[in-house]
Amino acid sequence: MHEQIITTAGGERLVVIPEAAYLALIDAAEERADIAAIELFQQRLAHGEEELLPAAMVDRILDGESKIRVWREHRGLSARELAARAGISAAYLSQIETGAREGGVDSLKHIASALNVSLDDLV
Repeated sequence: MHEQIITTAGGERLVVIPEAAYLALIDAAEERADIAAIELFQQRLAHGEEELLPAAMVDRILDGESKIRVWREHRGLSARELAARAGISAAYLSQIETGAREGGVDSLKHIASALNVSLDDLV
């Protein structure tokens, strides 16, 4: 690699490198960031802070099905069980799952807690 060093009027030293070398550095940095993200995920998975989801579950969510219903069924809970754990009525939960009502933030937090997921996983 053939680099050139330039000193600005303010005394700052700048290094000029060929574009191919610059692009290789960017690729290496992105790859390292990806590796670090994977390592963090694997550590969190090993400590039970993350979980792997079945493809069918992801497909249901991507197809627009209620995330709460998908998570509830994945956890093996009936609507009544989840409602009781979340401290809401089964009718209200049903309305949230069907999209008839949005559900307040507090209710969604309680549902997320009962499902052992983050609020972000449900909205």
